[in-house]
Amino acid sequence: MSKVFNFSAGPAMMPAEVLEKAQNELRNWEELQTSVMEVSHRGKNFMALAKRSIEQVRELLAIPDNYQVLFAQGGARGQFAAIPMNLLTPKGKALYLNSGYWSNAAADEAKRYGTIEVQDILVEKKGQSAVDLPDLSAVASQYDYVHYCPNETISGVEIFDVPDVGDGVLVADMSSTILSRPIDVSRFGLIYAGAQKNVGPAGITLIIVRDDLIGRAQPITPSIWNYQVLRDSDSMFNTPPTFAWYLCSLVFEWLLQHGGLDAMAQRNQTKAQALYNFIDQSAVFHNTVARENRSRMNVTFTTGDAERDMQFVAQATAAGLQALKGHRIVGGMRASIYNAMPLDGINALIDFMQAFEQQR
Repeated sequence: MSKVFNFSAGPAMMPAEVLEKAQNELRNWEELQTSVMEVSHRGKNFMALAKRSIEQVRELLAIPDNYQVLFAQGGARGQFAAIPMNLLTPKGKALYLNSGYWSNAAADEAKRYGTIEVQDILVEKKGQSAVDLPDLSAVASQYDYVHYCPNETISGVEIFDVPDVGDGVLVADMSSTILSRPIDVSRFGLIYAGAQKNVGPAGITLIIVRDDLIGRAQPITPSIWNYQVLRDSDSMFNTPPTFAWYLCSLVFEWLLQHGGLDAMAQRNQTKAQALYNFIDQSAVFHNTVARENRSRMNVTFTTGDAERDMQFVAQATAAGLQALKGHRIVGGMRASIYNAMPLDGINALIDFMQAFEQQR
């Protein structure tokens, strides 16, 4: 196989067109004869880029006017702490819906800063992992916020329905699903996402937060994670990761040029369905997630034999299909197929899986 396809869960592959443009502009951005990495973040050129990128995100997600788009450092894990510090009131509490590793990690971190209740929503149905999403419309208002993770990258479990929290505040960790399909932002109080899957490179975090939730930070909140400080300083209270921000802006531009999120949703559905269809008819590979909760971003599968799984990963890597080893917690294999993964990559993986099935 002459072409390499990168199935890494994150940092993940980026669109080839984006990388090519960045390469062409690396030493001469906007005819300044310097790299974007070398210019002041407060100079007019970069300030224009920052403003443009926010406008692009607003267009892609149809973000209402009463929401702020912020950029921060520290990844999603940083927001595990920043969210309770910004949203938990002194005598309040928050509810975390636990569907897997990352939602549980968010809850564990939040417990450092206030009263946190955890409700497990991951269940087993006929030997497969599934989600039992509760109706919280009558109880969510007693919490400062309700937190959930729509997509668990490790297990390949995705929640497609939005929890009903009535008049409550819904917070979502969309690190692995943001920009993969349209969402109704107005149903959320806050959305956050580490960039390194669908937005851009690692090192920058996207935050979309409703205006009325800004200005509530606890005194212990670091200024760089205080949403009011970020808003008032145009996400530049400290020097932002300018190159990462620049690459994100190129990704936003690429998404708009390729039909926006409706087109991405259709493309991602096609990719995921092709791979799941093959796994379902395979005599060697199988998936352990209920159909209604199968992730479109992270397709997990296994042969059921750890040694054979290792053989598959090794041979696939040699064939140019990279980063298919499953997370150490669950083993097996995982194909992460975010926006940048082309259908050709899915077809190449399926062809290789077919060939591997014939081995004795």
